Amino acid sequence: MTRELALTGLPLAQEDLSMFGRDPWWLIAVKAVFCFAFLMLTVLFSIVWERKVVAWMQLRIGPNRHGPWGMLQSLADGIKLMLKEDLVVKRADKAVYVLAPIVAAVPAFMAVAVIPFGPAGNEISIFGHRTAMQLTDLPIGVLYILATASVGIYGIVLAGWSSGSTYPLLGGLRSCAQMVSYEIAMGLSFASVFLYSGSMSTSTIVQSQQDKWYVLLLPVSFIIYIVAMVGETNRAPFDMPESEGDLVGGFNTEYSSIKFAMFMLAEYINMVTVSSVAVTLFLGGWKAPYPISSFWEGANHGWWPLLWFVIKVQLLLFFFIWLRGTLPRVRYDQFMKLGWKVLIPVSLVWLMLVATVRALRNEGYDFQRIVMYVAGAAIAVLLISLVADFFRRGEKEEAAEEPAFDPMAGGFPVPPLPGQTLPPVPRRRPRRDRELIVSGGVDTVSDRTETDGKGGDGA
Repeated sequence: MTRELALTGLPLAQEDLSMFGRDPWWLIAVKAVFCFAFLMLTVLFSIVWERKVVAWMQLRIGPNRHGPWGMLQSLADGIKLMLKEDLVVKRADKAVYVLAPIVAAVPAFMAVAVIPFGPAGNEISIFGHRTAMQLTDLPIGVLYILATASVGIYGIVLAGWSSGSTYPLLGGLRSCAQMVSYEIAMGLSFASVFLYSGSMSTSTIVQSQQDKWYVLLLPVSFIIYIVAMVGETNRAPFDMPESEGDLVGGFNTEYSSIKFAMFMLAEYINMVTVSSVAVTLFLGGWKAPYPISSFWEGANHGWWPLLWFVIKVQLLLFFFIWLRGTLPRVRYDQFMKLGWKVLIPVSLVWLMLVATVRALRNEGYDFQRIVMYVAGAAIAVLLISLVADFFRRGEKEEAAEEPAFDPMAGGFPVPPLPGQTLPPVPRRRPRRDRELIVSGGVDTVSDRTETDGKGGDGA
């Protein structure tokens, strides 16, 4: 497939991962510590930033006590959680109860191992050794990210089950169903990127966005991934596993102290991870934005790519915070309907269109014909949907003309079937018309008449 794409003249980066796996052990350890420190510092900053941004949006003060301008608020929260009393529920399965927060937090750290912070070449020097700004890369790097994200689901569902309580169990089941369903749409959005780049390696995908970012070439995949990543991280407005009105606190209701802190840490690290994946696959990764890269040749070399990557990640984290402070929480059935009945079908149709375009390009068809074929297929699907909707509307009108459903026809009450409507509830007519009597002075004609009558009788 790579040879065929190269013959068509499409920009495709060759998959060369030979520079990975050759660093000395101490340099690998330094890179691993950097990835861990990057995640932890970003989480500490994101917690403070979230509280300040939401306070600004809601006209509140926000944190301003710990550190200058309240910048150490998240660090103070972490110390407070560590010093709190650690409780273990009496009816809990203790081994699984303690292991669940670890299972939820550890996979969140692992995904960043294949995220490129800079070019794949030996761009930087660390203690005299030239190396790439990436811990490692795999030919199936994006599948590795999906695999680590899937393991984190076990921590959440096991936390709800091992607590020995009803509400955490319901919250764990909700979160498991939510994360599994939205991983399907997320994987389908990745498949379009694989088809266009010809690789699953993260460094190769970034390199293939040399001319245009995939957010411009694959806008539907980007929108689907943005919605799926919010649902994947259980963030507002899709935080039904933690909805206070239904489940008190969700799967972590029975957790306290450091174990609760690990769940909170896993949530924010997942935010950083999915934002990094979005930057890598759709927003050019470590590449500088267009106006900068057009007049500054060194913007994508040295340590500068790390700056562009961090800025893009912070913008996506601000998007997370913006959603939380703006949109209300939706119902759980609406959220699952969005995932199964909207995102997954749209992802499948979009993937078929992308695959068709790539196949036509491989066969040598020009761009105008491809646009004509794709537009014709889209118009045909639209016409079919309109015709189906027309006939469905006619069936609804015929059903509405049928007599009202009688729930007591069989001698006992039965619920109506889909499409059946209940008759209106009979209301008892009032015996006489009543008038509104306003307390206080004489305000109505009837008040004045009754007052005059009473006065005449007294006289």
